[in-house]
Amino acid sequence: MKFGFIGLGNMGGGLARNLIRAGKTVAVFDLNPEAIEKTLAAGTTGTAAASAKELADCDVVFTSLPLPDHIDKVMLGEDGLLSSMKKGATYIDVSTIDPASARRVSDECEAKDIKFLECPLGKNPAAAEKAEEPIFVGGKEEVYNEMKDILEIVGKPVIFMGEVEASAAFKLISNMVGMTNVAVIAESIRLGEKAGIAPSLMAELLEDTGGKSFQSAIRAPWIAEGDFAPRFGLDLALKDVRLGCEMAEKMGMKATLMQDALAYFRQASEAGFGGQDCNAVYKIMK
Repeated sequence: MKFGFIGLGNMGGGLARNLIRAGKTVAVFDLNPEAIEKTLAAGTTGTAAASAKELADCDVVFTSLPLPDHIDKVMLGEDGLLSSMKKGATYIDVSTIDPASARRVSDECEAKDIKFLECPLGKNPAAAEKAEEPIFVGGKEEVYNEMKDILEIVGKPVIFMGEVEASAAFKLISNMVGMTNVAVIAESIRLGEKAGIAPSLMAELLEDTGGKSFQSAIRAPWIAEGDFAPRFGLDLALKDVRLGCEMAEKMGMKATLMQDALAYFRQASEAGFGGQDCNAVYKIMK
């Protein structure tokens, strides 16, 4: 079985390397040559493709791309990879996209006799590298059953969610919760400073109170240390919260608290912090 992997960033790169470490034949493509080089260094069974279209003969193709528009450009339409993939192949997307986009891709795959799974991920690049990334699978159950063993090579646990809309929606909701929490933590540290409490002490004390969370444990100390290196970039956080809020509006829900977080991330991006970690939202707190 030959695999293709498009998108070797912080998340996709780890998953692709897990396939190579498992001895799978994997052709990889990314616009960043350094990302390709890092991935191929994981083993001897990986090869570099000069373009996404060179993956047309693969049995299984993965994509890990930033935006739904990127998936549309790479995979859909007359020039997209789906048009040249062989019938009966499987396409697995691990990107964070909205339910409507997931359905659009699923329908086009079905029209071309290509199997499809929407498989957003649940944690972070460190978990992706160690094949400990939760995978939330949406699609036809028979395709999930066919691909479960493959998915467990790149991450686990692997959870079947039902239709593609469910998996895409859960990922957005999860990220909205996480990023709203980051905004609250950043605001609380700034408020603590105004009350005369050092950021390092705020980060320490939060961990022994009801304010403790995954984000407080990870990102509050980074804020206190002035560490804004991009583990999960602010512009990606902005994109996910924006997609989630748009999804909520289509479902007839305002999602007011998350809309407030969206406004903070948008302001931080416009201030030039988009390439830093999402915790850089702290920098625009007044």
